[in-house]
Amino acid sequence: MIALGRSGTARLGRSGTANPDYREPESPSNHWIRGASGPLNCANKESFGFLLTPAACGQPGAEPPAMRVAAAGTARGSFTEVELFWREGIQEHWLRFGKPAASRILDRKRRVECYAAGQTFGFVRWASNDYGTIVSRFDVLLAVSEGEPVTRFPHVTPGAQVLLSVSGWRKVQRVFGLIDAIEALGIDPCDVAPDHWRHIHNRLIAAETPRGYSAARHRAWLARKALQS
Repeated sequence: MIALGRSGTARLGRSGTANPDYREPESPSNHWIRGASGPLNCANKESFGFLLTPAACGQPGAEPPAMRVAAAGTARGSFTEVELFWREGIQEHWLRFGKPAASRILDRKRRVECYAAGQTFGFVRWASNDYGTIVSRFDVLLAVSEGEPVTRFPHVTPGAQVLLSVSGWRKVQRVFGLIDAIEALGIDPCDVAPDHWRHIHNRLIAAETPRGYSAARHRAWLARKALQS
């Protein structure tokens, strides 16, 4: 049985890893010869994500997922849709954190998560070829209401506000460590103040150390959010 983290994503350890050290996914040159009879699109212990677990794929004996499919009749325009893809060792899209309002399975390699306006999620994209890693990115995105201006973003429909964007495994690894520190406070990354993600982004761009997120800062954000609602 796969344990779920605070954000509802599958976890094998910290961020879904099998051990406490973040490691970049392996990209051996012979991945392309794997046949269609390979394993299902399950959690990759190397890249600490989740996508189509045995439960989500409906394997016999697997426990049903906590949330299956978007309710019938739900307008697509009311959601921000994120397409997750899993081809192990070649192209892997997954969520570091997020609480989707709905989801649906497209096939054995693709899954769509749907987020309502105001929800924040952390989207990881990794890809490689025969020569090594070609894409290693992590973005914290904010879903917005239908009709609001958005930034067009790959695999995100219709788009979202970009709160944080880093490229390169070392930077991605560093942000994961900051997220771990937030979770150690008992705070769900989904609920963190959007300005904190922007702060991290700006500090990393300037090659400076971001300030840590505190319980006091979080309480202040929740109070501000309550006044705005």
